[in-house]
Amino acid sequence: MTACIVGWSHLPFGKLEGETVESLIVKAAIGALDHAGIGPEDVDEIVLGHFNAGFSPQDFTASLVLQASDAFRFKPATRVENACATGSAAVHQGIKTIRAGAAKIVLVVGVEKMTSTPGPEIGKNLLKASYLPEEGEIPAGFAGVFGQIAAAYFQKYGDQSDALAVIAAKNHKNGVGNPYAQMRKDLGYDFCRQESEKNPFVAGPLKRTDCSLVSDGAAALVLTDTQTALKMRRAVAFRAAAHVQDFLPISKRDILLFEGCSEGWKRALDQAGVTIDDLSFVETHDCFTIAELIEYEAMGLAKPGEGAKVALEGQTAMGGRLPVNPSGGLKAKGHPIGASGVSMHVLSSMQLTGEAGGIQVPDAKLAGIFNMGGAAVANYVSVLERIK
Repeated sequence: MTACIVGWSHLPFGKLEGETVESLIVKAAIGALDHAGIGPEDVDEIVLGHFNAGFSPQDFTASLVLQASDAFRFKPATRVENACATGSAAVHQGIKTIRAGAAKIVLVVGVEKMTSTPGPEIGKNLLKASYLPEEGEIPAGFAGVFGQIAAAYFQKYGDQSDALAVIAAKNHKNGVGNPYAQMRKDLGYDFCRQESEKNPFVAGPLKRTDCSLVSDGAAALVLTDTQTALKMRRAVAFRAAAHVQDFLPISKRDILLFEGCSEGWKRALDQAGVTIDDLSFVETHDCFTIAELIEYEAMGLAKPGEGAKVALEGQTAMGGRLPVNPSGGLKAKGHPIGASGVSMHVLSSMQLTGEAGGIQVPDAKLAGIFNMGGAAVANYVSVLERIK
């Protein structure tokens, strides 16, 4: 245990009119410091997770965190980016800084403002997280990439539309209890399963309910070393933090295996000295329902091709063998790219400290987090445990 989360802040996700990247950063940063019981003068380093890729006209955003307080002036601040895993990249960067002894307290902020961008541009921006020479002409943007993955999975293992609808319905049901979620509506299995005017096919076998939302939002957390954390109000320790990067071109991989995800989980569980069955819950990267399905297999809940069984049997529902996405996941909570990984760590910390309210997993002891960038290219796994 080389780093702990000692405070956090989570803004509601959604279409936040009147907010900017700057205003979201400032609110999240101030909230996290207040929750940790420290001031900006106590922070040694700042890490900002912000994907952008055209969503914000303001690039070079690291110093926007300094807008939260003049006391931040002259403190090192760096923006990190790793596609849809940008938030976790920022968290893991903060951990490395503390492990190296270069800082005692690190403020990590994740942010994205997406909804001001016209629809066609959103798809174009997101597709930049694929390998453009081979995947850049796929219709429907990044949904098209995962539509092709879903089609290939169906071709190999049979039509899994029932399982995908179960995953979508589960996450929307969970999201009802999450006050930060963009969509707090229990859509039900039947709505998610059937094609309709309100739920059309988007790409391949994926319908609108199989795709995560376009979102604005921010979240922030405060990291420190274990010794310092034990003197503070609360301490959620990293039992493990693993990062595995895979090839960018899908053509160089068996995309149905999510091997980077699998390797990330293996390293993190080994590092933590636990098994998947020791975890109380998992927050996983359900940018599309097919991703969550394949992630069941990659994390070891099911053998390749058998992820549907895990979903259909309710093993990943609240009260099941291993609740997955009690927050509602990206599917219901929303997916502001740079904020998503930080959000996962904040909501998992809330679970472990018993502060998760309507989405609380009873007696949560160990949290597993998986956040990925691209189609299982950047893979980040964390295992968290409360120690105070």
